[in-house]
Amino acid sequence: MYDTMYGMTREDCPLTLDSLDDASAGAVLPTRMTAVVQHRYGGPTRLYVAETARPMPGPDEVLLAVRAAGVSRGVWHMMTGLPYIVRLVGGLRRPRRATPGMDVCGDVVQLGSRVSGFQLGQRVFGIARGSFAEYAVAKASHLTPAPPELTDAQAAVTAESGLTALQALDAAGITTNTGVGCRVLVVGAAGGVGSFAVQLAALSGAEVTAVCSGSKAAFTADLGAARIIDYRVTDPLLQGTRYDVILDVAGGRKLSDLRASLAPRGTLVFVGNESGAKWTGGFERPFAYQVRMALRSQRFVNLLVRTDSADLARLADLASRGGLRPRIHASFPLAGVRDALEELTSGSTAGKIALRIDDQDGDRPS
Repeated sequence: MYDTMYGMTREDCPLTLDSLDDASAGAVLPTRMTAVVQHRYGGPTRLYVAETARPMPGPDEVLLAVRAAGVSRGVWHMMTGLPYIVRLVGGLRRPRRATPGMDVCGDVVQLGSRVSGFQLGQRVFGIARGSFAEYAVAKASHLTPAPPELTDAQAAVTAESGLTALQALDAAGITTNTGVGCRVLVVGAAGGVGSFAVQLAALSGAEVTAVCSGSKAAFTADLGAARIIDYRVTDPLLQGTRYDVILDVAGGRKLSDLRASLAPRGTLVFVGNESGAKWTGGFERPFAYQVRMALRSQRFVNLLVRTDSADLARLADLASRGGLRPRIHASFPLAGVRDALEELTSGSTAGKIALRIDDQDGDRPS
């Protein structure tokens, strides 16, 4: 589960005009911008591109000229308002925030009065509010410098999925060079989070088994998976193998099945759940799992991801050293946002989808 609760950060609050540092203003910025806008819950047809007011950063925030933005499941949930539990944060009857988007890569163009450590013109990536736009605001603590080894699109899709995968492995005790001898099973290995998890686990020295469809086997092998199981042909939990760590990204399996494939002192990390339930979306399942495993030697972790600048910096460092490479399934121009959201749920996605704010054509899947 992500601490932004399907796309809304805990810090969402009205912005004030008196929070700006005049000395950080730099060049004169336009007061209007082009952005994706949504005023009603629903499918991608509820999204349209329009001119709207440029946001203003608060004292601890940064204004970014957006280069690219990541398209994620969190955005989909906030767009549809499903499961209904997301509306407690996102707005009961309509989206509280008109412009969607969290993952971002952009240039710093304005600094809040209490912000230090960033420079005007610096390219950064992280989590912002309303990144499907020419400009977006982000907390300074939710950003880190973007490594030159990553393209704008690659940097833009890294924060949410990368943080989730990194912190899931951290919770299981697997970090750089500590996974040697460990068997790790990633269920949902070809998706956004899964594609990061396979890479990070392989970098740790672990033996990674990836669960995905057969059509994505080559993709996950390239990520570093030592073994690939096509779930459409073989049940990955009935192979007799006991894993030290299971990362359940898909969230569709019974706890008893997962436990049966877990080593006696192994760790099950529950990363996400796309059950389709309209009211809770299966939000209550991990808490029930936690109770059922409380007195067992096997560990259960219900992941609550933090937007942490230190962890963002770890991801940037891994990328700069060539070990981590975000995979882009497709990129779309801002005007193609509807197509991007449709592609996200098509079932054919391998890796991540990006919006290129300064690109009129994008790079659509063939």
